[in-house]
Amino acid sequence: MLNLRFKWVVAINGLYALFTVPVANYAIDHKEKYSSAQRFRLACRMINHMRRCSRTATRVYGVENIPKDRGVIFYSNHQGKYDALGILLALKRPCGVLWEKKQANRLLSKQVCRLLEGVDIDLTDPREKVRSIHRVTEAVQGGRDFLIFPEGGYTNNHNELQQFQSGCFSCSLRSKGPVVPVVIYDSYKAMNSNTFEKVITQVHFLKAIFYEEYGSLTKQQLAELVKSRIAAKLEGIKAGLYPDGKPDLVIGKA
Repeated sequence: MLNLRFKWVVAINGLYALFTVPVANYAIDHKEKYSSAQRFRLACRMINHMRRCSRTATRVYGVENIPKDRGVIFYSNHQGKYDALGILLALKRPCGVLWEKKQANRLLSKQVCRLLEGVDIDLTDPREKVRSIHRVTEAVQGGRDFLIFPEGGYTNNHNELQQFQSGCFSCSLRSKGPVVPVVIYDSYKAMNSNTFEKVITQVHFLKAIFYEEYGSLTKQQLAELVKSRIAAKLEGIKAGLYPDGKPDLVIGKA
């Protein structure tokens, strides 16, 4: 796929990067001056600019399902380059992202990842994968929220699920915090298509799964549990079982 929409976003963000990257790098290098919340807000401003350039609006549902506890892990299906952006803009408190290494080292993505105190992961190196998962676990144990895409990557799967990699679920089994399945719908249209028409995506936060419910499971069983809940919601949306009613939040003009 040519991904002309994403290439357009990259092209028109060149000038924006000239003044934004130095500001972001300064905040990253001077954490004593910028709190985690301030760095998160700066990252979200950068993300929101990219959202506007992609002509995308996002409708958000189920915000009440996000526990007030810190150390929540969000597990979402994966469709394209916009996925993390749409989810992060819906959150009120700082949240890190487990980010594929190649993607995390791109201009602007690199700054956003570091502002979020995200963790990059090399999916081709088993030892690096283990180290990255361990870093996420430590961050969550320390009270930080994290967003993980258990499918690892995406192809042209659109609104279809791919295989979940169970290794990342050890983060929850070790940290014992709440698990929140997240369903994204039509997210691939935002930056992984060749059209330039306005796009409306959806983000659904499902009911949290607490350690009391999943603590006795293996990581494979937990992966299947989360996947089954995401799959059920996704299929329901496609079948029209969940009318697109009033969302909790609309990011951009829908």
